[in-house]
Amino acid sequence: MTVPVGPRLKQGRPYPLGATFDGRGVNFALFSANAEKVELCLFDAAGVRETERLPLPECTEEVWHGYWPGAEPGLLYGYRVHGPYDPVNGHRFNANKLLIDPYAKQLSGSLEWNELHYGYIAGDVREDLSFDTRDDAAVVPKGRVIAPFPAQADDKVLRTPRSHTVIYELHVRGYTMRHPSVGKELRGTMAALRHPDVIRHIRDLGITAVELLPVHPFATTQALAKNGLREFWGYNSINFFAPEPRYLAQGDVGEFRRTVQAFHDAGIEVILDVVFNHTGEIDELGPTLCFRGIDNASYYRLAEDKRRYLDFTGCGNTLNIGHPRVLQMVMDSLRYWANDMHVDGFRFDLAISLARQSHDFSPEAAFFTCVLQDPLLAKTKLIAEPWDLGPEGYRLSGFPPRWSEWNDKFRDDVRKFWRGDESMLGDLAFRLSGSSDVFNHGKRRPTAGVNFVTAHDGFTLHDLVSYNVKHNEANREDDVDGANGNLSWNCGAEGPSEDPAVIRLRERQKRNLMATLLLSLGIPMILAGDEFGRTQRGNNNAYCQDNDIGWIDWSELDRNRGLLAFVQRLVRLRADHPVFRRSAFFLGDRTDESDVKDIVWLSPEGHEMTQADWASLRNRCLGVRYAAMSEMDSETYTRRLDPHAFLLLMNAGAQPAKFVLPDTGADRKWSCVVDTAAADAAAAVQFNAQSAFPLEAHALALFVSEV
Repeated sequence: MTVPVGPRLKQGRPYPLGATFDGRGVNFALFSANAEKVELCLFDAAGVRETERLPLPECTEEVWHGYWPGAEPGLLYGYRVHGPYDPVNGHRFNANKLLIDPYAKQLSGSLEWNELHYGYIAGDVREDLSFDTRDDAAVVPKGRVIAPFPAQADDKVLRTPRSHTVIYELHVRGYTMRHPSVGKELRGTMAALRHPDVIRHIRDLGITAVELLPVHPFATTQALAKNGLREFWGYNSINFFAPEPRYLAQGDVGEFRRTVQAFHDAGIEVILDVVFNHTGEIDELGPTLCFRGIDNASYYRLAEDKRRYLDFTGCGNTLNIGHPRVLQMVMDSLRYWANDMHVDGFRFDLAISLARQSHDFSPEAAFFTCVLQDPLLAKTKLIAEPWDLGPEGYRLSGFPPRWSEWNDKFRDDVRKFWRGDESMLGDLAFRLSGSSDVFNHGKRRPTAGVNFVTAHDGFTLHDLVSYNVKHNEANREDDVDGANGNLSWNCGAEGPSEDPAVIRLRERQKRNLMATLLLSLGIPMILAGDEFGRTQRGNNNAYCQDNDIGWIDWSELDRNRGLLAFVQRLVRLRADHPVFRRSAFFLGDRTDESDVKDIVWLSPEGHEMTQADWASLRNRCLGVRYAAMSEMDSETYTRRLDPHAFLLLMNAGAQPAKFVLPDTGADRKWSCVVDTAAADAAAAVQFNAQSAFPLEAHALALFVSEV
């Protein structure tokens, strides 16, 4: 790192925003519409001593900028922004607080909670109307100037079709903190994720894309810090360009890109969970870390009482994506991660907040327009969490074409069915067939839905079948946090059990839920660790459990290899047979390949379901026959016929059921290839058409017939 001598900055340029090294020096540019002066603060190599405080000399179209000739990568910096401290009118400038550059590509360290971060005097009777004059630079991470990344022509471009995609949601830190193959010095980092044993497990599972929980730097709230806890999931972002420092083993941003390339080499895409709906500065009583001190009135959506924030997120504030410069920051961030870091897609947390024009959600919002017309982002996968906490904030199926959405109706209906709830057959049929009742409009396809039974937010698969209620005592919030309606069933005992009958039923239920997920149309998402029985001990909101509760216990893998093998087999079966990942909805019409309907719903008696069958409150059995189908090869553009017809039988009742296997004229014999009532995979057993198959209680069976 070279720090040139001399107190003056040259004029520089207003674009690009951030700190940009051009080979001869560094250009600094920061947007603030309401600031009166912006000072660039430079620090020694340890980030402790402030060595220079230089005013940015120019302001062009609300961007403050300056250029330092001779400066090099490695330089540590932050900003002090001067302006009115006038919360009543929406302004919260306080130059005593060092601010993180929103465009910083690397930070010198992780942010820890400290009372010095507050722009007001905590505990003052006037609360945030008071003004704190203490300097907090010593406890603020500094931005670090980095060199541009060289071209990386050898990185594979995968572009896995959405219909072929299987997503694996994981937490960078929690996934490897207890992995036996990873050295302690690497655990919890991006470098650990590219360990051969880690990637081999994910590849052998059949995963085509990992979805990483937020990797941007984040803040811990005062409440967590006082309870001896800290933010773990990472949904309190304070910057959208840098990786969270604790996720970098050597403090090298290139580590992130090397890990992405390692996944690409294994045929696995990387999707980032991004949080552009709110920040870690929370409400008016939150800390001043970045956006609030740079230009509170521009970066946030303020209420009519400008001292307060519009909170559509439940997290204290909402980013003002309607502001052109804030929208520019979001788009610049997405392009940076796609172009420089080579990620393949994004999952947008509380995505409704990004598309609220004034107060209401609009599928024609500027955010959608910018994303959909961008030639770089057009190549990425876009996934929305289609709700927030604002008015009319639940908008499943409301997103434009090219978007996929987290399908919570799939989660809820599949849980209800296997729990044994009444009147679930119709809903289950829609979920199995791609949720056409939700997504079959505007020429959308089954891949508009991302199906999941479990996700980071809620019970793990093991806990879903082991607990009737949440057990979040470790969060120290009197167990009031986390969802109460989990639609779970403990199979007869709350929590750990040594009863063999309870254990057998729980294992069967895991197989039922996983098989339903992987045999349904749509994009399946598996929560990391569910494939071998990961538990969080009944905690359904482990957002603050950076410990053994939140970390995956890899010792469970050896004890649950049967479940792992089952999931691997189902993922392979899905990959091999296009009927389970078809890109068009079933029509109930006769197929080109045979004189049989593409899908037929069957009662246990072997006949097509009647209205009375669907309406029965007590009926918890459903069968479905999928016709053989052809598939267009995406590389050769030739059609390939898969000659297999499939029969899926499900019994969520407490008693065994006999299913009469259908005979369409083509189905002479049926071979049972999956039976969740059997703990181990067995050789396929053949049954004659029109014979009765004894399906156990709480069980699923899959048959194949060659036509």
